Amino acid sequence: MMSFSATLVAVRPALAAFGAMGVLWGGFAATLPDIKTMLGVDEAGLGLLLLGTPLAAVLAMLVAPAAGVVLGRVALPIAGVAMALAFILPGQAPMAGGAMLAGFAVAMAVCGATTGLLDVLMNARVAAMENARGHSLMNLCHAAYSLGYAASALWTGALRGAAWPPGQVMLVAALVALGLGVLSYERDGTIDGLGRPKDGSSAALGRATVIGGAIVLIAFLSENAAESWSALHIEQTLGGSPAQGAFGPAAMALTMAVARLGGQSIIARVSPLRLLTFGSVIAGLGALIAAAAVSPAMAYVGFIVLGIGASVVAPTAFTLVGQMAPPNARARAVARATLLGYLGYFFGPPVIGFIAASFGLRAAFGCAAVALLAVTVLAPMMLRSKAP
Repeated sequence: MMSFSATLVAVRPALAAFGAMGVLWGGFAATLPDIKTMLGVDEAGLGLLLLGTPLAAVLAMLVAPAAGVVLGRVALPIAGVAMALAFILPGQAPMAGGAMLAGFAVAMAVCGATTGLLDVLMNARVAAMENARGHSLMNLCHAAYSLGYAASALWTGALRGAAWPPGQVMLVAALVALGLGVLSYERDGTIDGLGRPKDGSSAALGRATVIGGAIVLIAFLSENAAESWSALHIEQTLGGSPAQGAFGPAAMALTMAVARLGGQSIIARVSPLRLLTFGSVIAGLGALIAAAAVSPAMAYVGFIVLGIGASVVAPTAFTLVGQMAPPNARARAVARATLLGYLGYFFGPPVIGFIAASFGLRAAFGCAAVALLAVTVLAPMMLRSKAP
């Protein structure tokens, strides 16, 4: 088995891609209160404006395997650079004058499309790396996302405290992500197995792919909903400052990064069923603590506990999907699970927005806790499934 430092070098392109995505979405989540103020909308209105983001992401995910085949070894860097450039747009919405809200919605749709494209490609690339090296790499790569997210949320809080406007804050995140996107280039980065076999063999991906995608959906729905709305919860529900609000998503993301680095070694010694079950229960408990919080400090505890539990759920499900799929269809299976899972990632924030507008953010986080408990039912079903 390779040393940790050698593993980092070997998976550098994927780590850069995951880190770039974390930087962009971490900056966006921490800037969300200022964006909401800039747009002059309530939670429901903001949720509606964000609704085009998942729709565009789903469309991009549907064509991502074919795009990966066409782009070949430069698929990751092209998708990463496109995503970085896209995130410059949302903060420039005021430049659209009277069409500000429409401009923001279109900009977020572009962000969703480029994120969806990269997400499928980078997870499929990691699955191929796992297959070639014979050990799990998903937790490590997802840790890079969380580290990028936490760092971006923290510096965004500092920039907001210095009264930087959303456009300038998002530009900083985009420039950092642009550099990481370039670093995702590798001499032989072709993602094998994205295309459907020409002879029709192994065309069916099996029930494990669907169930695994459902588990990822729940994990990412709760994770991204908490990351996207934690700043608003701390600032509006609990009366925290902008710096305190920005620390909410940062604390959760940093916790997930540390936990995922630990999960990289734990997954080899703990059964996947136990990891998925305990992870989802702990995450649900964290969501309940955040929902019941009476101070920013208590909310931080909830988000940290949620991060510890949720950190291992999605990477473990992705690894199982790759392991249980036919060898010549692993990349397609992970791409399909990514498509299903990121419905939760993108639909989570709008759904939380609609629930929050009707019942408050406390109720929204309570709903996330209930959803996480469903993983305890889906995990045994997945492990009993076998690809044809």
